[in-house]
Amino acid sequence: MRYAIGLEYDGSQFYGWQIQRQEPTVQGCLEQAVAAVADHEARVTCSGRTDTGVHALCQVAHFDSDAHREERSWILGLNSNLPAGISVLWIRNVDDSFHARFSAFARSYRYVILNRWIRPALDAKRMSWCRTPLDADKMNRAARCLMGEHDFTSFRARACQARHAVREIQQIAVSRQGNLVSLDVTANGFLYHMVRNIAGSLLQVGSGEQETAWVKEVLQKMDRTLAAPTAPPEGLYFVGARYPEQYGLPSETPDFPRGRGLS
Repeated sequence: MRYAIGLEYDGSQFYGWQIQRQEPTVQGCLEQAVAAVADHEARVTCSGRTDTGVHALCQVAHFDSDAHREERSWILGLNSNLPAGISVLWIRNVDDSFHARFSAFARSYRYVILNRWIRPALDAKRMSWCRTPLDADKMNRAARCLMGEHDFTSFRARACQARHAVREIQQIAVSRQGNLVSLDVTANGFLYHMVRNIAGSLLQVGSGEQETAWVKEVLQKMDRTLAAPTAPPEGLYFVGARYPEQYGLPSETPDFPRGRGLS
Protein backbone atom coordinates (compact mmCIF):
# COMPACT_ATOMS: atom_id res chain seq x y z
CA MET A 1 0.00 0.00 0.00
CA ARG A 2 1.05 3.57 -0.59
CA TYR A 3 0.77 6.19 2.13
CA ALA A 4 0.84 9.96 1.78
CA ILE A 5 1.85 12.00 4.81
CA GLY A 6 1.91 15.66 5.71
CA LEU A 7 4.56 16.92 8.10
CA GLU A 8 6.01 20.11 9.51
CA TYR A 9 9.62 20.71 10.51
CA ASP A 10 12.04 23.28 11.81
CA GLY A 11 14.74 23.37 9.16
CA SER A 12 17.30 25.00 11.45
CA GLN A 13 17.83 21.61 13.08
CA PHE A 14 18.56 19.67 9.87
CA TYR A 15 20.87 19.59 6.86
CA GLY A 16 17.93 19.88 4.50
CA TRP A 17 15.49 17.22 3.35
CA GLN A 18 17.65 14.85 1.32
CA ILE A 19 19.84 12.15 2.85
CA GLN A 20 23.49 13.10 2.52
CA ARG A 21 26.83 12.68 4.24
CA GLN A 22 25.99 15.31 6.84
CA GLU A 23 23.36 14.39 9.43
CA PRO A 24 20.65 14.75 10.53
CA THR A 25 18.38 15.21 7.51
CA VAL A 26 14.58 15.24 7.47
CA GLN A 27 14.39 12.32 5.04
CA GLY A 28 16.85 10.27 7.07
CA CYS A 29 14.94 10.80 10.32
CA LEU A 30 11.61 10.05 8.68
CA GLU A 31 12.81 6.83 7.05
CA GLN A 32 14.14 5.63 10.40
CA ALA A 33 10.77 6.38 12.01
CA VAL A 34 8.83 4.57 9.27
CA ALA A 35 11.11 1.54 9.62
CA ALA A 36 10.48 1.48 13.39
CA VAL A 37 6.69 1.56 12.99
CA ALA A 38 6.31 -0.58 9.86
CA ASP A 39 9.02 -3.12 10.84
CA HIS A 40 10.72 -2.77 7.46
CA GLU A 41 12.77 -0.20 5.58
CA ALA A 42 10.95 2.19 3.23
CA ARG A 43 12.03 4.99 0.93
CA VAL A 44 10.26 8.30 1.60
CA THR A 45 9.80 10.73 -1.31
CA CYS A 46 8.75 14.37 -0.78
CA SER A 47 6.91 16.93 -2.90
CA GLY A 48 9.77 19.45 -2.86
CA ARG A 49 13.22 19.08 -1.35
CA THR A 50 14.28 21.84 1.04
CA ASP A 51 17.80 23.07 1.83
CA THR A 52 19.59 23.41 5.15
CA GLY A 53 17.78 25.91 7.35
CA VAL A 54 14.54 25.92 5.30
CA HIS A 55 11.33 25.07 7.16
CA ALA A 56 8.07 23.36 6.17
CA LEU A 57 4.53 24.01 7.32
CA CYS A 58 3.11 21.05 5.42
CA GLN A 59 5.62 19.07 3.43
CA VAL A 60 3.94 16.16 1.64
CA ALA A 61 5.69 12.83 1.15
CA HIS A 62 4.85 9.21 0.34
CA PHE A 63 6.14 5.75 1.12
CA ASP A 64 5.08 2.15 0.44
CA SER A 65 4.37 -0.35 3.19
CA ASP A 66 2.51 -3.61 3.75
CA ALA A 67 1.99 -2.70 7.39
CA HIS A 68 -1.63 -2.15 8.40
CA ARG A 69 -2.11 0.58 11.01
CA GLU A 70 -4.91 2.98 11.90
CA GLU A 71 -4.23 6.62 11.03
CA ARG A 72 -3.88 7.56 14.70
CA SER A 73 -1.46 4.67 15.31
CA TRP A 74 0.70 5.70 12.35
CA ILE A 75 0.86 9.32 13.53
CA LEU A 76 1.57 8.48 17.17
CA GLY A 77 4.13 5.85 16.21
CA LEU A 78 5.98 8.04 13.73
CA ASN A 79 6.05 11.08 16.00
CA SER A 80 7.31 9.06 18.95
CA ASN A 81 10.26 8.00 16.78
CA LEU A 82 10.99 11.43 15.31
CA PRO A 83 13.12 14.23 16.81
CA ALA A 84 11.29 17.22 18.27
CA GLY A 85 11.94 19.31 15.14
CA ILE A 86 9.71 17.11 12.94
CA SER A 87 6.02 16.32 13.41
CA VAL A 88 3.71 14.25 11.20
CA LEU A 89 0.37 16.07 10.83
CA TRP A 90 -1.68 13.51 8.88
CA ILE A 91 -1.43 10.27 6.92
CA ARG A 92 -3.68 8.86 4.19
CA ASN A 93 -3.77 5.59 2.25
CA VAL A 94 -3.60 6.60 -1.44
CA ASP A 95 -3.75 4.97 -4.85
CA ASP A 96 -0.47 3.61 -6.25
CA SER A 97 -0.60 6.29 -8.96
CA PHE A 98 0.08 8.98 -6.35
CA HIS A 99 3.56 10.46 -6.30
CA ALA A 100 4.37 13.22 -3.82
CA ARG A 101 6.53 15.06 -6.36
CA PHE A 102 5.07 14.30 -9.77
CA SER A 103 1.37 14.35 -8.83
CA ALA A 104 1.56 17.88 -7.43
CA PHE A 105 0.30 20.57 -9.80
CA ALA A 106 1.30 23.53 -7.62
CA ARG A 107 3.54 24.34 -4.67
CA SER A 108 3.62 27.33 -2.34
CA TYR A 109 6.40 29.03 -0.41
CA ARG A 110 6.55 31.94 2.00
CA TYR A 111 9.61 34.05 2.75
CA VAL A 112 9.42 35.98 6.03
CA ILE A 113 11.51 39.04 6.90
CA LEU A 114 11.68 40.75 10.26
CA ASN A 115 11.99 44.42 9.34
CA ARG A 116 13.20 46.42 12.31
CA TRP A 117 16.52 47.92 13.36
CA ILE A 118 16.88 45.55 16.35
CA ARG A 119 18.09 42.06 15.51
CA PRO A 120 15.87 39.09 16.45
CA ALA A 121 16.66 36.75 19.32
CA LEU A 122 13.76 34.32 19.87
CA ASP A 123 13.03 33.80 16.17
CA ALA A 124 16.49 34.36 14.72
CA LYS A 125 16.49 30.95 13.01
CA ARG A 126 12.92 31.17 11.75
CA MET A 127 12.97 34.40 9.76
CA SER A 128 15.29 36.63 7.81
CA TRP A 129 16.21 40.06 9.16
CA CYS A 130 16.55 43.42 7.43
CA ARG A 131 17.40 46.47 9.52
CA THR A 132 16.79 48.91 6.63
CA PRO A 133 13.14 50.10 6.35
CA LEU A 134 11.35 48.23 3.56
CA ASP A 135 8.57 49.52 1.32
CA ALA A 136 6.37 46.42 1.07
CA ASP A 137 3.99 48.08 -1.42
CA LYS A 138 6.88 48.83 -3.77
CA MET A 139 8.13 45.25 -3.40
CA ASN A 140 4.65 43.96 -4.21
CA ARG A 141 4.43 46.07 -7.38
CA ALA A 142 7.84 44.80 -8.48
CA ALA A 143 6.82 41.20 -7.81
CA ARG A 144 3.76 41.43 -10.04
CA CYS A 145 5.90 41.34 -13.20
CA LEU A 146 6.87 37.78 -12.29
CA MET A 147 3.29 36.51 -12.62
CA GLY A 148 2.69 34.02 -15.42
CA GLU A 149 4.98 31.76 -17.40
CA HIS A 150 8.54 32.99 -17.88
CA ASP A 151 12.10 31.84 -18.23
CA PHE A 152 13.45 32.35 -14.69
CA THR A 153 17.13 31.92 -15.53
CA SER A 154 17.89 35.20 -13.73
CA PHE A 155 16.56 33.69 -10.49
CA ARG A 156 18.05 30.22 -10.92
CA ALA A 157 21.03 29.04 -8.88
CA ARG A 158 24.09 28.04 -10.85
CA ALA A 159 23.93 24.53 -9.36
CA CYS A 160 20.32 24.01 -10.54
CA GLN A 161 19.95 20.72 -12.44
CA ALA A 162 16.52 21.37 -13.97
CA ARG A 163 16.32 20.73 -17.73
CA HIS A 164 14.96 24.23 -18.39
CA ALA A 165 14.14 27.41 -16.49
CA VAL A 166 10.55 27.96 -17.64
CA ARG A 167 8.07 28.02 -14.76
CA GLU A 168 4.60 29.51 -14.19
CA ILE A 169 4.02 31.66 -11.14
CA GLN A 170 0.31 31.50 -10.39
CA GLN A 171 0.23 33.80 -7.37
CA ILE A 172 2.76 36.17 -5.86
CA ALA A 173 2.37 38.93 -3.29
CA VAL A 174 4.36 40.90 -0.74
CA SER A 175 2.58 42.14 2.38
CA ARG A 176 3.39 43.67 5.73
CA GLN A 177 1.95 42.95 9.17
CA GLY A 178 3.64 45.03 11.82
CA ASN A 179 7.36 44.35 11.63
CA LEU A 180 6.94 41.27 9.44
CA VAL A 181 7.21 41.49 5.65
CA SER A 182 6.15 38.32 3.81
CA LEU A 183 6.60 37.15 0.23
CA ASP A 184 4.06 34.48 -0.80
CA VAL A 185 4.60 32.57 -4.04
CA THR A 186 2.65 29.74 -5.68
CA ALA A 187 3.89 28.14 -8.91
CA ASN A 188 3.65 24.94 -10.91
CA GLY A 189 7.27 24.30 -9.97
CA PHE A 190 10.39 26.01 -8.65
CA LEU A 191 14.03 26.14 -9.63
CA TYR A 192 16.88 25.69 -7.17
CA HIS A 193 17.01 28.78 -4.90
CA MET A 194 14.35 30.48 -7.04
CA VAL A 195 12.28 31.92 -4.17
CA ARG A 196 15.34 33.06 -2.22
CA ASN A 197 16.77 34.71 -5.32
CA ILE A 198 13.49 36.51 -5.97
CA ALA A 199 13.37 37.58 -2.32
CA GLY A 200 16.92 38.92 -2.52
CA SER A 201 16.04 41.11 -5.51
CA LEU A 202 12.79 42.34 -3.96
CA LEU A 203 14.72 43.30 -0.83
CA GLN A 204 16.85 45.65 -2.96
CA VAL A 205 13.67 47.21 -4.34
CA GLY A 206 12.10 47.57 -0.91
CA SER A 207 15.19 49.21 0.56
CA GLY A 208 15.39 51.74 -2.27
CA GLU A 209 18.57 50.35 -3.86
CA GLN A 210 16.67 49.53 -7.05
CA GLU A 211 13.55 50.83 -8.78
CA THR A 212 10.39 48.77 -9.24
CA ALA A 213 10.99 48.22 -12.96
CA TRP A 214 14.43 46.72 -12.29
CA VAL A 215 13.01 43.28 -11.41
CA LYS A 216 11.28 43.05 -14.79
CA GLU A 217 14.49 44.05 -16.56
CA VAL A 218 16.44 41.38 -14.71
CA LEU A 219 13.81 38.75 -15.56
CA GLN A 220 13.86 39.60 -19.27
CA LYS A 221 17.66 39.51 -19.58
CA MET A 222 17.85 35.91 -18.29
CA ASP A 223 21.18 36.49 -16.56
CA ARG A 224 21.67 35.37 -12.95
CA THR A 225 24.60 37.76 -12.46
CA LEU A 226 22.27 40.76 -12.85
CA ALA A 227 19.97 39.81 -9.96
CA ALA A 228 20.63 40.35 -6.25
CA PRO A 229 22.43 37.86 -3.97
CA THR A 230 20.46 34.90 -2.64
CA ALA A 231 18.46 35.72 0.50
CA PRO A 232 19.27 33.70 3.66
CA PRO A 233 17.50 30.33 4.16
CA GLU A 234 16.11 31.08 7.64
CA GLY A 235 13.13 33.03 6.30
CA LEU A 236 11.93 30.40 3.82
CA TYR A 237 8.98 28.08 4.48
CA PHE A 238 7.59 25.37 2.24
CA VAL A 239 3.89 26.04 2.81
CA GLY A 240 2.35 23.13 0.95
CA ALA A 241 1.57 21.34 -2.33
CA ARG A 242 -1.68 20.94 -4.24
CA TYR A 243 -2.90 17.65 -5.68
CA PRO A 244 -5.89 16.41 -7.73
CA GLU A 245 -9.00 15.89 -5.61
CA GLN A 246 -9.06 12.17 -6.48
CA TYR A 247 -6.39 11.50 -3.86
CA GLY A 248 -8.48 12.94 -1.01
CA LEU A 249 -5.64 14.74 0.72
CA PRO A 250 -6.23 17.59 3.18
CA SER A 251 -6.62 20.84 1.25
CA GLU A 252 -6.58 23.35 4.08
CA THR A 253 -3.71 25.82 4.24
CA PRO A 254 -1.71 25.38 7.46
CA ASP A 255 -1.70 28.21 9.95
CA PHE A 256 1.44 30.28 9.70
CA PRO A 257 3.17 30.95 13.03
CA ARG A 258 3.78 34.61 13.81
CA GLY A 259 6.84 35.78 15.60
CA ARG A 260 6.21 36.34 19.28
CA GLY A 261 5.41 40.00 19.91
CA LEU A 262 6.51 41.03 16.42
CA SER A 263 3.22 41.91 14.74
